[in-house]
Amino acid sequence: MGEVARGGCCPPMDLFRSEPMQLIQLIIPIESAHCTVSYLGDLGLLQFKDLNSEKSPFQRTYATQIKRCGEMARRLRFFKEQMFKAGVSPKGSTAQFDVNIDDLEIKLSEIESELTEMNANGEKLQRTYNELVEYKLVLQKAGDFFHSAQSRAIEQQREYESRHLSGDSMEAPLLQDQELPGDSSKAVKLGFLAGLVPREKSMAFERILFRATRGNVFLRQTAVEDPVTDPVSGEKTEKNVFVVFYAGEKVKAKILKICDAFGANRYPFAEELGKQAQMITEVSGRLTELKTTIDAGLLHRVNLLENLGTQFEQWNLLVRKEKSIHHTLNMLSLDVTKKCLVAEGWSPVFATKQVQDALQRASKDSNSQVSAILQVLHTRELPPTYFRTNKFTSSYQGIIDSYGVAKYQEANPTVFTVVTFPFLFAVMFGDWGHGICLLLAALYFIIREKKLSSQKLDDITDMTFGGRYVIFMMSLFSIYTGLIYNEFFSVPFELFGASAYECRDLSCRDSTTIGLIKARRTYPFGVDPVWHGTRSELPFLNSLKMKMSILLGVAQMNLGIIMSYANARFFKNHVNVWFQFIPQVIFLNSLFGYLSLLIIVKWCTGSQADLYHVMIYMFLSPTDDLGENQLFEGQKNVQLVLLLLAGVAVPWMLLPKPFILKKQHEARHMDESYASLPNTEESLQVESNHDSHGHAEFEFSEIFVHQLIHTIEFVLGAVSNTASYLRLWALSLAHSELSTVFYEKVLLMAWGYNNWIILIVGLLVFIFATVGVLLVMETLSAFLHALRLHWVEYQNKFYEGDGYKFHPFSFTLLDEEDELI
Repeated sequence: MGEVARGGCCPPMDLFRSEPMQLIQLIIPIESAHCTVSYLGDLGLLQFKDLNSEKSPFQRTYATQIKRCGEMARRLRFFKEQMFKAGVSPKGSTAQFDVNIDDLEIKLSEIESELTEMNANGEKLQRTYNELVEYKLVLQKAGDFFHSAQSRAIEQQREYESRHLSGDSMEAPLLQDQELPGDSSKAVKLGFLAGLVPREKSMAFERILFRATRGNVFLRQTAVEDPVTDPVSGEKTEKNVFVVFYAGEKVKAKILKICDAFGANRYPFAEELGKQAQMITEVSGRLTELKTTIDAGLLHRVNLLENLGTQFEQWNLLVRKEKSIHHTLNMLSLDVTKKCLVAEGWSPVFATKQVQDALQRASKDSNSQVSAILQVLHTRELPPTYFRTNKFTSSYQGIIDSYGVAKYQEANPTVFTVVTFPFLFAVMFGDWGHGICLLLAALYFIIREKKLSSQKLDDITDMTFGGRYVIFMMSLFSIYTGLIYNEFFSVPFELFGASAYECRDLSCRDSTTIGLIKARRTYPFGVDPVWHGTRSELPFLNSLKMKMSILLGVAQMNLGIIMSYANARFFKNHVNVWFQFIPQVIFLNSLFGYLSLLIIVKWCTGSQADLYHVMIYMFLSPTDDLGENQLFEGQKNVQLVLLLLAGVAVPWMLLPKPFILKKQHEARHMDESYASLPNTEESLQVESNHDSHGHAEFEFSEIFVHQLIHTIEFVLGAVSNTASYLRLWALSLAHSELSTVFYEKVLLMAWGYNNWIILIVGLLVFIFATVGVLLVMETLSAFLHALRLHWVEYQNKFYEGDGYKFHPFSFTLLDEEDELI
């Protein structure tokens, strides 16, 4: 489970077994039901069962109340969107307001109506304002066009009059007098339309106008310097002011349709200059008035949203609580008299008194004449699994739960994983320089955990922050194993004294360890620094780490088998003790336990025996003499006995258990045939358990096949799992060699050039390579391999992981779930 803090009211935390659970039944008077569920939500130690699972959500008793809460949640979402648009953030208020849910519903409805009306009026005023801005632009730009056209017409008129007065001019047209007195009734009356068109559409607009009217229009356009807010879309758009002249109503109808198609806004325009100036003055006055009105409306709206933001969080929490309460009430069943609600749920045994206290307080506060009744039900249903964890152990428990939730009261691997997981990681990541870097990163998250826990983090940062204590432990163990390997960014140090060896001559470092002379006592802790850099470094460290990986793997697999014994003893399953635990211990240790013993004996005696040869010929030629590969007296006889025990352990695991289970089933079936009838109360309690699994049918063939698969899996897994632990050696070697390459081929090579620029570049490359490859990719790789070793090689020896989590009804978990608002 997640982090749970109970103070002094709960017994000490025990991670090895899940909390003892009980199925309780509550009979609650209907008048105190709401208050009771609310107090139980504050307590957070009861997981309700759905007693109305056959009903749809709309057929349940409190469907109407849930619908009301959903409507209030919708209004709060609307308010949050409006605050976000206005740049107002909800503020947590320390003052407590006693708000009734009915009064809150009315208040939210009123605020929504007021805010909706303000938005509608504001949008209408803003659209009118944007239209007037465009209208003013049309009056100014088109007015300039008419003014210039009129000026040119006056000049032409004056030029014409001057020519008419000088009639004897040789350049005067001969037919001018005859053409001037033309018939005025035949003059063509031109109409015009003015407006704005988006600049990106102006060329197409002009082209379509020309084609639709066969060129019988005259179009003038001028660009508006600044973008204009479009009244329809409300977006800033670059536009052109246009004036189009036409002749005839049919042409006008075509122009209007084209304007509508291109989104061109048209505005009325007077031809007289005096009216144009008057209209500009009127529009400017209206713009000033509208601006003042819009600003006042925005100020009033911001004040409303700020007042709303001070109470938003409290209202939000109240609505979410109310919805969760009614959702829980819908899981309760009505009594026959319809005066009581019946609830069933799982609760830890230690929480019985707290649940009773909550029921009594609810009856008192709701002025109920009848108190709620609590009784414990007896059931064969598997209870949920509940581990009380803290902020340190919760991340480790999450690692185990990702594989599978522990069965009720099953031994929890987390107890040992707290140590074994970071240790196996450190075996692959051993470098105390890199460990210090991880430690600094973990300390950053731990020191700032209060601040970071209240912030919304991105996925990667949130995942890293959640595992901060896992990283902290991994870094400490990495420093420890790094000191054992004697590697600081691949550089050895004589931290615990001088090396035990000295060179016989100057060339011994380039040859082998034959050139080394032991001059002092053995290096007290870890690998002697003299091994680093010699030609025999790799064979020496390979042998060391490979044998160490086998020892660690066999030890952890034996721990898994011992955990299976703890489960068998706890559940009083003597069959598993005699026909699973004992043969598994014998088989594993007859082969790989013996190999581990040979490794330790070889280290202690300094023997040159070939362990590969010993193990291979233990199977191929068990009666042959060992010769120079013999490590102790009587080794051949010991190997024969161990080989015999391993051969006996396989049928010991396979054959007896299915037959014993069959015999036990037959005996139990015989006893149940003559069992006494249960009393009425017990039968009602058993029948009230809707999810009881009942008696499973016994199929001997299925049991035998299952045991056969289990036996084959263990026998083959003993070999493959032991080989799988060699990844500790492989990853450790890869990490060490990569670190050496980055140090020697990047940093030392850049240092050898005696150039500051090359040195700085080399240092930067070394830092980025170390962080990117060794501290990020290698950390993730070692983490995943350690995860694999725990999930597959360790937990498959004992861990079933087929349980289900305890999910209590708790208001404190509302923040961890997806937000309703």
